[in-house]
Amino acid sequence: MKASRRQWMVGVAAVALCGVAPRGFAAVVKPVMPLRATPLPLNDVRLEASDWATAVEVNEGYLLSLSPDRFLHNFRKYAGLEPKAEIYGGWESDTIAGHTLGHYMTALVLTWQQRGTQACRQRADYIVDELADCQVARGNGYIGALGRKTKDGDIVDGITVFDEVKQGIIKSGGFDLNGSWSPLYTVHKMFAGLLDIHAAWGNDKALEVLIGLAGYFADMFDALDHKQMQDLLGCEYGGLNESYAELYARTGNARWMQIAKRIYDDRVLDPLKAQEDKLSNFHANTQVPKLIGLARIHELTGEQPPATAARFFWDTVTQHHSYVIGGNADREYFSDPDTIAQHLTESTCEHCNTYNMLKLTRQLYSWQPEAALFDYYERAHLNHVLSAQNPHNAGFTYMTPMMSGAERGYSQPGEEGFWCCVGSGMESHAKHGDSIYWQGEDTLFVNLFIPSRATWKDKGVALSMATDYPFEGDVRLTLDAVKSSRFALALRIPGWSKGAVALRINGEVATVTPVNGYVRIDRRWKAGDVVDYSLPLDLRLESAPGAPDVVSVLRGPMVMAADLGPVEMEWKDVEPAMVGEDLLAAFHPIVSDRPRYVTRGIVRPGDRNFVPFYSQYERRSAVYFKRFSEAQWKQEEAAFLAEQARQKDIAARSIDIMHLGEMQPERDHNLVSDVSYPVAYRGRNGRDARSGGYFEFSMKVVPGPLLLQASYWGSERGRKFDILVDDVKIATQELGEDRPGKFFDVEYPLPEALTKGKNSVRVRFLPHDRSSAGPVFGVRVFTAKK
Repeated sequence: MKASRRQWMVGVAAVALCGVAPRGFAAVVKPVMPLRATPLPLNDVRLEASDWATAVEVNEGYLLSLSPDRFLHNFRKYAGLEPKAEIYGGWESDTIAGHTLGHYMTALVLTWQQRGTQACRQRADYIVDELADCQVARGNGYIGALGRKTKDGDIVDGITVFDEVKQGIIKSGGFDLNGSWSPLYTVHKMFAGLLDIHAAWGNDKALEVLIGLAGYFADMFDALDHKQMQDLLGCEYGGLNESYAELYARTGNARWMQIAKRIYDDRVLDPLKAQEDKLSNFHANTQVPKLIGLARIHELTGEQPPATAARFFWDTVTQHHSYVIGGNADREYFSDPDTIAQHLTESTCEHCNTYNMLKLTRQLYSWQPEAALFDYYERAHLNHVLSAQNPHNAGFTYMTPMMSGAERGYSQPGEEGFWCCVGSGMESHAKHGDSIYWQGEDTLFVNLFIPSRATWKDKGVALSMATDYPFEGDVRLTLDAVKSSRFALALRIPGWSKGAVALRINGEVATVTPVNGYVRIDRRWKAGDVVDYSLPLDLRLESAPGAPDVVSVLRGPMVMAADLGPVEMEWKDVEPAMVGEDLLAAFHPIVSDRPRYVTRGIVRPGDRNFVPFYSQYERRSAVYFKRFSEAQWKQEEAAFLAEQARQKDIAARSIDIMHLGEMQPERDHNLVSDVSYPVAYRGRNGRDARSGGYFEFSMKVVPGPLLLQASYWGSERGRKFDILVDDVKIATQELGEDRPGKFFDVEYPLPEALTKGKNSVRVRFLPHDRSSAGPVFGVRVFTAKK
């Protein structure tokens, strides 16, 4: 990254990230490329037929199928007004109610901008009117649907959470604040939705409602000292700092910027300002919006440390914590850098994370256009975001699994999950045209190759892009109308292309001279001019960060996946691996309207067809493959057979097996629990218990020496718990990151005095204070070897 930034200017020292030139800069020499850029307004970009356009159309239908009044139920109820429709279920019936409405408002705005759908604008204005009525009824500036759970399990108006916070009563965990699920995260979604409606068409009432809401929370923040503020920010708060900074930009009221700067989590953000990667074990999506907020503060104040933190975070996440599809995190948490090969599970790549990473990418690009930023954007946009919507039913994923054979699991629009990634999904698939074209001074950047039409109003230019990319490598740009005849067209040269691109202007071969990752064409243009741009789409292998022998297959920007069959068929086969020296030579194209290949002789246990990963909506896939030489594969087979023999021996000696996290086995073993939850991880079900809880169940025993075996996953965050048999502690177990990144078994001898004369015993897992027990992925009792 640093090298490319140095190449950006000719004979000029680097400028600040904010893009503000040193005094007298323009008089010395003008940069080859603009120092800042902005995307063409979404209103001025229209998508042509493609999977992107289909996604927007399908999403629009979904948005219009939803009821604003159902989302508004709690807002009206808690304001003392009669609801107009029943509340939605799922998360909207939990204490996090209201977060979806914020996403929905933004998605309506984006759809109106992308497609001109008046019904979306009308709905957004209606929602603002309803919220204004609720605000008047409350009389204190507050509006909200979020709830708070009482000791009896009832959910009541969550405003009491903030009343307590003002008094310094702050019981804050990662996702719980005084009995409410991430309430400030939910508040941020409302801020964002209102800001977007105000910006889109000047709805002044949206800004008035937001100012009242912002004032209510500003009073709460003003009542807290620094320590109390840090305690409060220990609970997820979304990008509330960004919203206050943006409110400052809209109003000029310095109070809002003061609040924005106070919404600063020392524990997470101080190391990033110091350019230290301490992200391991932090919840990923909780952090990304904080950096988007810092980036906005930098843009408005010119302060450098927030920019340093934002850029370092982006570099760190994209280079050391991201999967090949551009997503990040396992079970929603960052792991150690360069360890994702140890975290190929069914719980990877939460969509919200990538949604926010793309927002951060756009911000960084606006400060200083770099093609490398859009190399990441394109990868995540194509392979993760496009895969996160099922175009057949408008469902959204929460996670996009990197574990071979795992099902994606889409929401069902006829049902009412409304988890966070449904909300960010509504937004992502409303705006696929928003980053194709960027403008900077006299330069029009083309960063994404998506069939579209665009108008560059500043220059009176209309153009269209025709392409079947990423299936084919040819892109044609046609100047449909030109007013200002001289300007520069900058076409991104993807990093994976190694510069092997070709260019023709009006049929004539043109020289490609890269400038910081772009082909820059500066000339006088006229209507009817045509630019043909060709990109190579060769297959290549890419290793996982930190694991050179774990590879994925890509074709241009597109991740290719081994097709493992329909989701209706349970996956029970061995995880595919690749064996051989020249792997790519064994890929043979299949005649198809989309890229498809079949392997011959390299995939174990058998050859597979490879297809675009994103399109595997209702099929199972393999994306990552362990790579072996023939000699290594023989050793792997031997180890596999030895493990099978061990499991067979234990099975022969087994007295009882408990499959935790599964309804019928838990019922058969009379499981009882408190503050305990079933989990699923890497294809195995299990159960854990949180601090203050436990789980307990019966296991059969026989006379003689016995062993109790429990299965765990290595590399857990620190856990410590006791194991008791008939109320007698037989072991204390600790789990931590020093364990191997795989499932492992621990055997505990059962004292014969505890089992003598019994047919069964009660086994209890009891967490230590402020710790968790497990997860435990199965328990069995078997006889000791004689």
